[in-house]
Formats: sequence, C-alpha cells, structure tokens
Amino acid sequence: MRMTTLLTKTAKTAPAEADSANAKFLLQGGFVRQEAAGIYSWLPLGLRVLRNVERIIREEMDALGSQEILMPALHPKEPWVTTGRWDNVDILFKVLSQTKKEYALGASHEEIVTPLVGSFIRSYTDLPVSVYQIQTKFRDELRAKSGILRGREFQMKDMYSFHRTQEDLDAFYQKTLEAYLSVYRRCGVDAKVVEASGGIFTEKKSHEFQVITPAGEDRILACSECTFAQNSEISSLTETDPCPNCGKTLTITKGIEAGNIFDLGTKYSEPFKIEFTDEDGTRKAVLMGCYGIGVSRLVGTVVEASHDDRGIIWPKSIAPYAVHLVSLSSKDPAINERVMTASESLVDELKEAGIEVFWDDRTGVSAGEKFADADLLGIPLRIVISEKALAQGGAEWKLRAGGDARIVPVEGVAEEIAAWVEEK
Repeated sequence: MRMTTLLTKTAKTAPAEADSANAKFLLQGGFVRQEAAGIYSWLPLGLRVLRNVERIIREEMDALGSQEILMPALHPKEPWVTTGRWDNVDILFKVLSQTKKEYALGASHEEIVTPLVGSFIRSYTDLPVSVYQIQTKFRDELRAKSGILRGREFQMKDMYSFHRTQEDLDAFYQKTLEAYLSVYRRCGVDAKVVEASGGIFTEKKSHEFQVITPAGEDRILACSECTFAQNSEISSLTETDPCPNCGKTLTITKGIEAGNIFDLGTKYSEPFKIEFTDEDGTRKAVLMGCYGIGVSRLVGTVVEASHDDRGIIWPKSIAPYAVHLVSLSSKDPAINERVMTASESLVDELKEAGIEVFWDDRTGVSAGEKFADADLLGIPLRIVISEKALAQGGAEWKLRAGGDARIVPVEGVAEEIAAWVEEK
C-alpha cells in the first residue's frame, strides 16, 4: 500500500473531544472515523487491524470445535418477550416498522440462538454442540465514551454452547476460558481472569477477562501472589483484606473488560422449551453457556495497553502491516532516483515473499513529518531508505516497540525482514 494512494490522511493533532488514548490515536491516525457518539466507520488501516483480530478469534473458536454461523441483527419482539427481557433490558434499541410491528436491534443473541439450535436437538446424541458468530451489536448506552471501548454499535464475537450435563458444560467452559487467554496473548495483551456477576445474562457464575491498565474503567481486587481476582462491584472483600486463596494482601488495580463468559444453565432453554431425550428416555432441559469477546473493543484495549506519547505500538500479530517502508526523498534528482529504485525493488522482493508493505512514498514531505506519522501509526518495523542509509550500503532498521536503529545491508534485507515477520 502506497501512502500516496491511501484513502485516509493522518492529522497533526487529535480531536478535542478525544477522551482516551484509543480515541486520540485511532482518530488522529485515520484508523476510524466518528460518525456520532459511540458510532464509528472503520477505515482501511483500522479495518485491517479488526480483521486480524477476527482471524485470531476464529482460529481459537474453530479449534474448540465450534461452528460459525451468522444470525440477524434485527430481532422480532416475540423471543425477547418469551425470556422476559423485552421490558427489562434498558440498553435495548427498539424499532417500530411501518406495519406497526416491533423489533429490537441485537444487543445479544440468546433469544435467537436458543430456538435456532434447539430446532436441531432431539436426543442426547445431538449434544454437545456450540456455535459462534462475529457480528455487529447495538446497545443504547446513555454515555458512549472512551473511543471504541464503549460504543452504541460495535463488533462482537459471541459463542453459545449446549450441553447434556453440568460436567460437560463445566469442561467446555474451562476450555473456552483457556482459549480466550490464548486470544489475548496472541493479540499482544495480558488478560486476568476475574470473577464477576452475571449481569443481565444469568444469575449463575461468570468470569471477565480484564486487561490491567491505568486507563481501565473497572476496579479489580487482585492478589499479586496467585490468580485470585474479583470485580470490586460484586465482591464482599475490600483492599488490604487477605486473599481467600493464599492469604496475601489484596490490592485494587484498574482493568478494561475485554471479554466475558457465562454459565447460563437453563435460563434460556426453559422458556423456549429446548429439551432432549436422555439415554434413559427421560426429557431434560438443555444446559447452555455463552462466551463473548468485544472484537472492536479489543482493538481499543490493545491501543490503551500499548502506546506511548507519540502514538500506537501495534503487536505484530494484529498490526495493519508488519513493515512500514519510509523513503526519504532528496533535492538531488540522481539520489532521489536511487532511493525510489531501491524502495521499489524492496517492495517487489517482499511482495514475492508474500509480505505486504505500507510504503510512505510521499515526496515533498520532511523526514521529521514522516517519522512522526510512522510513530503515530505504530507499524512494528520501520525500514528507512535514504541518501544517508544508502551511503552506508544499506537501509535503516528500527522497531516501533523500542531499541536503537541499525543499518542492514540492502542485499539480503528482504530475507531478514521475511524471517522477522515469521518469528512468533
């Protein structure tokens, strides 16, 4: 991708209303565009990040044996009345059609997925089964804030599992918990498993996945010695209390909720009469679990956890591009031609190796402005081809995450970049 042909442009300053690091840098860098409070368009660079996160999530959910489906975002009223949530979920967007029929914009999909999957369940031999989707959700937040962390429209991966026994549900629940931790690790953030309430979804157990950062909205009671952690809103414990697991002192830390999982029990299967015939011939209600990751929220969470005062520091796994090539033009036409020829040659070599490059091929733009844009956009590896670098027989290699710049020989630089890209 040549920067001269990119739809978007970087801005020198962030919008005045940007109230968080992710809002500031994603808007300033042209990753997203705000259409209204809590409503964003995803632009070319931002969409590439979003798709990379989706890819990682799909790989982990597929590895669990879950099957991907796609459900409607527009829901009829009746299923929500069946579960009693039509009048009890205050964030539900409600829509009246021309025919005076009422609909809801999907805030979650229990009301759709339960009868959908239930229509294929007859006996215990049909269980267990799980399905997931990656889709747009809508929630009528009173105060959309913190950029893409709390939106009125957002992308979510929601998975639903259906089980014969509590033991089977518990086993799948634990496997999903571990898969979620793998998702976060692969996206470049560390998440802590936190005990939480079921909220509007269930009265049974649930767990949040909190990325610990000072920018977080949630207060987490956590133990520094073991894995114990609870959301302070539902905890009977307070800071300085002993950890119930190991006895060490608990402390308060801040986190961003990047996902959650719930044991639903029969909360949704009973209203829809989703039952199966067990091995002994008796009819039993199906047990359910649900598992959500805010996909777009996770992008914002990564920015909050991985940035400095100059811009974003994308993990290689989800960056819009792994390599940012910066060509520094010269007033000397001959030198300028050498710079551009060397740049085009490197782009071609990397393309042959299957590596896409974000190329700042702009002319008439100072080195300082190009480097500032590179820092803002946060692509992991910056390669600079300039008169100075060519005079030393190479190109400048600099990682966005830190460390000194170094000169690498032009011959073989494509192979070195390719090897670096493949590193885990």
